[in-house]
Parts: sequence; structure tokens; C-alpha cells
Amino acid sequence: MSTSEVRAHRLALPDEAATARLAAALAPMFTPGDLITLSGALGAGKTAFARYVIRQLSGDFRLDVPSPTFSIMQVYDTPRGRVIHADLYRLSGSGELGEIGWEDASDNSILLVEWPERAGEDLSGQRLELSFEIDPANPSGARHVTIMPHGTWPDRISRALQIAGFLDAVGWAGARRVHLQGDASSRRYERLIDGGRSAILMDSPKKPDGPPIRDGKPYSRIAKLAEDVVPFAAIALVLRAQHFSAPNILAHDLDRGLLLVEDFGGEFVVKDGKHIPERMEAAVDLLVDLHTRALPSEIALERHKHIVPHYDIEALMIELELLLDWYLPHLRRAPTDEQRDVFLKHWNGVLTPIVQGPQTWVLRDYHSPNLMWLPDRDGVRRIGLLDFQDAVIGHPAYDVVSLLQDARVDVSENLEMNLLSRYVTRRRASDPGFDPLNFAAAYATLGAQRATKILGIFVRLAIRDGKQGYLKHLPRLIAYLDRDLAHPVLAPLRDWYIQAVRK
Repeated sequence: MSTSEVRAHRLALPDEAATARLAAALAPMFTPGDLITLSGALGAGKTAFARYVIRQLSGDFRLDVPSPTFSIMQVYDTPRGRVIHADLYRLSGSGELGEIGWEDASDNSILLVEWPERAGEDLSGQRLELSFEIDPANPSGARHVTIMPHGTWPDRISRALQIAGFLDAVGWAGARRVHLQGDASSRRYERLIDGGRSAILMDSPKKPDGPPIRDGKPYSRIAKLAEDVVPFAAIALVLRAQHFSAPNILAHDLDRGLLLVEDFGGEFVVKDGKHIPERMEAAVDLLVDLHTRALPSEIALERHKHIVPHYDIEALMIELELLLDWYLPHLRRAPTDEQRDVFLKHWNGVLTPIVQGPQTWVLRDYHSPNLMWLPDRDGVRRIGLLDFQDAVIGHPAYDVVSLLQDARVDVSENLEMNLLSRYVTRRRASDPGFDPLNFAAAYATLGAQRATKILGIFVRLAIRDGKQGYLKHLPRLIAYLDRDLAHPVLAPLRDWYIQAVRK
């Protein structure tokens, strides 16, 4: 649906529970800066809808949300951002908005506004407009609502209604929906709670191809990034068949990018901001196990087929350019053409042996935010695996260094070396052909590649997407990079980094 197309949706709300479900369906789409106007006669259901939205956004389903009729505005600080619930009934015109401090209060907030017509044309721009009506056949409880999306709202509302229809079709329509903090991608996650059962909703619509940046291909295709949910479902299928703890897929709509998956709970390999050695050891042992298995490069999934891509030199190199394009300009050290050429030449030289070396499945985001702790299971099955849709075929050292040089949580050099020794010892025991010296060189090389890439990604997230919190991780990444660049195989690159990054 085009973002310029306005399509009205008229829905029946037979009871207040239906109003609550509508709020649960729409609230996940609301972000700071959004304006949602609520119109209708007294008693039509405006305040009830706003109350359920605010509870949904706050995650507190018993939160007291009084009508703002007399206070005019009520402010709520929620995990999803600040929410302003306003009732403009007592205003006589738009001129009074300034008197109540509307402009300052509403800046970068989610705005839920009852009686918006009292503000005249001031609230008539890009907005989500909901008009409530009392059902004359059942005035005590039934309502109708007409949803009119303006501006960029049509796509979001269409998506919200698709998700509601999906949950209805798979028997989860009445579940309480709790927003979960997601990863750095555009995917959204919710925990669904329905009586004694729970599940995780993954909302990941197919991404449109970005602009071509090289050889007619967009960045995502060059870097081998998943563009829909099929890779996640396919990789999960194989991991579970190999007796690893990937989430069971309970229901899916692959074409629309919707998955309902097993809920692993809320315990990670990190606890209170620290890596737990027992859990990290299990995560290392899982990689040893995974790296000794013969895994398929093609996976059949219903009428789909997923081909696990190779983490080739082109993908590794395009990721490295994020440092040149984002991190160095952030330091006001935009590279010269000569610096760029030298950087790419040296990296091409050290990565060539990597792509020609041992190959296995690389889950690619194998680090603490994606590793759950499942103490009721045995052995490596105690590690619950998430976020593996970008899995590729590449060098086994990549996932090891992803785990042991965690971008978001400090890993001491002592713990890193102990766990690395554990991996190497166990790989040698299970594979007589395993070469520790070559692995150490690959570990340092891919650690430096990964730190370089993530420096660029975190700056891009801060500058392009406004996610400033990622900048706090940059010193940790620099420390890891210094460790990796100390390896002799990276000597030419170490000199480049000293000149371009450190000087």
C-alpha cells in the first residue's frame, strides 16, 4: 500500500474487551512523534481506548489512567517513550494550546488527543484518526470505530491489522501483548501471554531492496543479510533436528513475515551485566559441537528453499567499509583515497586465507544478547539460540570471537583466553586435523574485522537512526581491536589503524 493512500477501516467493537484488543493491536506501531486523534461523542469509548493504549505502552496492565478532562493533559513516561494523553474538550480554540504549554509538552511524544476538533486545523496534518460511535442497538457496551490513517500511517495500520488477523487465525487473539526490546534491526518482538502459555511474536516484513551500491546489488545482498523470515525458519528447523535449542516455530505466515515462536524466558548467559563462566563454557562447547557436524547448504521449507550463503570476500570487505564511511567521519577523519585503497588492499590480503580455510555454519550474531540460559535442559541444549537468520557458511573462528569479544558487555582478557583455550583443546580432541596456529590467526583476523565493522554499525545507528546508546560501546570495541591487531599476521593493518584511527 502506498504511504500516500488513505484507506478507512471500520471495525465493530462488541464489548470493552474488543476495545482492549484493538489497543493491543495498534499500540506496537506507535513511536515518539506520532499523533493519534480520538473523536466521538461523550461515552463513545475514546478514554477507554486511550487507557488501554497507555497500559500497553507502559507494560503495566493495572496502571491507573484517569480521564484528563480537568487536567487537560496527563504525562506518562513509558519504555516506549513519553506519552501525552490530552482532552481538549474545555478549550475554546487552537489559541489556547500555547497557554497550556502544548508545544513543549508534545515535543517527541506519543500524543493521544481526545476532542482534537477543539484545536481546529492545528491537529489536522499527518495523524492517525480514530472516530468512535456508540452502537444504537447495544448502547451499553457495543461501539464502532472508523480508523482513518493520514500521511505515512496507512502502511503501519495495514501491518497492525495483518498481525491481529494472524494472531486470531492461530488462536492467540486474546493474549496480552508485551513489547520486547529488540536487536539493532528493524524487526519487532512481543511476548504473548495467554493464561498459562506464552510465545514470542516476530514481526519482520520482507525488506525492500535498498539502492544498488556495487555491481547493481544493494548492501544487504552483498553482505548476505536475510531479507525475510524464511532463513530464520529454515535455520531453526535444522538446528532443532541437530538437537540444539533453537526455538520451535508454533505458527507462521512466511509471506507476510510473521512468526510465532517458542518463548525461552528471560535468562541470558549474562547476568547483572556480567558473563557467567558456566554459561559461557556451555556456549563454547556448543560451538565445538556445531563445528564438527556436516550441515546442509540448502534447506527445503514447505514451498520455499533456503540456500545458506557463503561469507565470501565480497561480504567481509563491504562490512569493513562501514568504518571508512561512518566511524572515521564521526571522528572527523574522513579517509583519503590513498588511505582507503591501502586499507582495502591489506584487508583483502589477510582475508583471502580465511575464505579459503575451513568452512562451517556461522550463526553470525552469536553473542550474549542472543544466547538464552535454559537450566532445565542438558549439556549444550542449555543454550537457547536466537537471531540466526543471517547465518552463512564461513570460517568457524567468526562465532568464537563473536562470543568472546562481546560488543555490548566487557569480556576480560583472562576470561577470553581461558574460553578460547577450552575451544581449541576440545576441537583438537574431536578433530585431529584442527590446526591451532592457523585458527589463532583467523581468530585475530576475524576479531579485527568484526570490531571494525561494528564500530561503523554503531555510529550509523547513532547518527542515522538516533540510537545514541550504541556510542557507549565504542571504547570496548577499540580495546578488542587493539588485542586483535597485536597478532603478527595483522602487522600491516596495525600500522594503518595507528595512522588513521589512533593518531
